[in-house]
Amino acid sequence: MDTLKFYFVTWNVATKSPGQDLNSLLDFPSQFNKNKPLPDFYVIGLQEVKSQPQNMLMDSLFTDQWTSMFNKILCRQGFIVAKNIRLQGIMLLVYTQMKHVVHLRDIEAQYTKTGLGGLWGNKGAVSVRFNIYGCSVCFVNCHLTAHEHLLADRINDYNTIIKEHGYHLTETSNILYHDYVFWIGDLNFRTHHPANSSPTSEEIVEALQKVEKDKYTSLLKHDQLLAVIESGEAFSEFMEPEIRFPPTYKFHMGTDDYDLKRKPSWTDRILYKVIANNYENITLRADLVSYHHIPHYTVSDHKPVVAQFNIKAFSNFTVKTVEFAPIVRIWYIGDADFRTQCTLSPDVEINPNDWIGIYDANFHNLDDYIAYEYLAKVNLTEDSLESGQPRTITLSFPVGSGVRTPGFYRFIYFSQPNNDVRSVLGISEPFEVSSKEDRLVAIDPCVEASASTSGGASKPSTATTDIFTDFTGLDVAKLSRHFSNDLTFD
Repeated sequence: MDTLKFYFVTWNVATKSPGQDLNSLLDFPSQFNKNKPLPDFYVIGLQEVKSQPQNMLMDSLFTDQWTSMFNKILCRQGFIVAKNIRLQGIMLLVYTQMKHVVHLRDIEAQYTKTGLGGLWGNKGAVSVRFNIYGCSVCFVNCHLTAHEHLLADRINDYNTIIKEHGYHLTETSNILYHDYVFWIGDLNFRTHHPANSSPTSEEIVEALQKVEKDKYTSLLKHDQLLAVIESGEAFSEFMEPEIRFPPTYKFHMGTDDYDLKRKPSWTDRILYKVIANNYENITLRADLVSYHHIPHYTVSDHKPVVAQFNIKAFSNFTVKTVEFAPIVRIWYIGDADFRTQCTLSPDVEINPNDWIGIYDANFHNLDDYIAYEYLAKVNLTEDSLESGQPRTITLSFPVGSGVRTPGFYRFIYFSQPNNDVRSVLGISEPFEVSSKEDRLVAIDPCVEASASTSGGASKPSTATTDIFTDFTGLDVAKLSRHFSNDLTFD
């Protein structure tokens, strides 16, 4: 079994913009531990990202400030956005290291609204699921009903999400059917005491100040979430690591002081579930590395909560792969017929919606294709639909397809059985696209000498023309475009 490292963040950002550096939130290596390994995946769940009804169209067209900030930090470290989904203010971002991208299978995102009886998305859940190295993984980010006295509504929210949240793959059509499930978010469960012995907010804060060695047992006895897990009313399928950090809500913004208008509560949580014995002779497990809050962030009235888990997956697991042949020629913009080849493993079934995406060589998001063509349009191999053995197919890109800007690009093969599910089966090595006006014609010095020599047989010329040192008439500005791959962000 191999180990995959996952880093989780949940944070209710209270409609605020990022006002503090987020590197420490992601536990990046510092000057004191530069060799610290990075996780394989980052899973970031935010709640109350600024989203008003009049901004919903703009939200769908432009990247929000939080996503832009996380992209800047993580993409510079080589991470790729595997999938993201947003339901009004509820957002889930999943990043992966590049080496894992071609192992992502059956990626799907879904959402469930629970606000106003399921009509409004201010409350609810979003999720991303996929298979990786033979295991199914599901991430859920939720924002449940608020207020201490509305416990029954939170229980109902959970059961509604479990019931209505569905996926296209039959074997993992429900959240709970996955090998690994990680449920994060502002679950909004509060501390609740019997009416005749309910302490004030001031008394709870005073008790928190007396806690030693991060032991919050006496206060957690009154935590609503732990109570409903024990009673089986909600989240009984899940486990939570031991809480060894103080309540994460509610604070005066810009400070570390509790807002005494609310009883301090652990609203922000990270739960997990593992089907340990789903495979014969194999035991799956999720090993906790850390679970804590990060107190120095003060832009919100919530503190962010983070967790690290190491999960087990199958070693050397490969299924449904596509390998692109090396692309050695330059693709000149406007070429009538640019061709390349790829080889499909025997288990690849070609779907009508399978497509080839053309991406920047240093792409950072699987949604950021520059151009695409459906496989059915560019595939020239007549018998390629027959599976059962490796098949090499020829791809021909017609005039007008492809990209229109010189640079370096990659092909990515997507298997897409329907509009909601896709798998990354193969990624090509970078190849060059150039404009015809930039084409450099190398003249064979022997041919040139022969043409300039009169009479009978000529002797081979010893003179040479080196186009890489003779820059006469060369547009260096155009040439430089082929070697520029500046990293830009929104």
